[in-house]
Amino acid sequence: MPTHGPIIPWIGGKRRLARHILPLFPEHTCYVEPFAGAAALFFMKAPVKAEVLNDINSDLVNLYRVVQHHLDEFIRQFSWSLTSRQMFEWARDQAPGALTDIQRAARFYYLQRLGFGGKVEGRTFGTATTAGPRLTLARLQADLAAAHVRLARATIEHLEWHKCIQRYDRPHTLFYCDPPYWGTEGYGVAFGLEQYTRLADLARSIRGKMLISVNDIPEMRAAFTGLAMQTVALRYTVGGNRPDSKPTQELLIRNW
Repeated sequence: MPTHGPIIPWIGGKRRLARHILPLFPEHTCYVEPFAGAAALFFMKAPVKAEVLNDINSDLVNLYRVVQHHLDEFIRQFSWSLTSRQMFEWARDQAPGALTDIQRAARFYYLQRLGFGGKVEGRTFGTATTAGPRLTLARLQADLAAAHVRLARATIEHLEWHKCIQRYDRPHTLFYCDPPYWGTEGYGVAFGLEQYTRLADLARSIRGKMLISVNDIPEMRAAFTGLAMQTVALRYTVGGNRPDSKPTQELLIRNW
């Protein structure tokens, strides 16, 4: 089974939850992530015949497409890059509309790799005293080469999440849905309570299988009532683990 992780940090990423989620996946021949984000489970699971990564974030979609189709030129963008606060601030203040798709993907990748906590809005330069630079050319080449091979099998979509589900719903499809967690910030997109209710309605009515991960709070239990639920306790902190971090309850919801 592949063990390659996501190519960028992402707020709310599910790499630490993978060992709880992946064993729950039923047999399927089409795998879809309507809220792909860093797509940790996609990169860590075994490939299947058809795979779809969808996200509303155009910078993220552009990054995956560039790594998929223009890997060599993308890597060349980092030939003289440094782990530098000054370069980070220059990139953050740059207008992406003036860049080519490859330059825009490189800017986004650089900001996500060096930013604090994987946020996509309100980014600040991340620092650490227990690890080396977050961006080195040798590591970047190895990580992106593996991602390029994995993404070669995938269809990259830029749809509203519910339209993605409706388009790919088949009896043999497995949807893994990781929407923004209710009451949290840093995703760069608004996601109201009514969206979770709509997601729950789709989970109950689609022909395919769906597994959803959300924060375990009363509002989420109410929205997804009637569906199978289980909890997983994890310690999360934005930007890494600390001894004083508090455990959080993750809610895993299935429609089977």
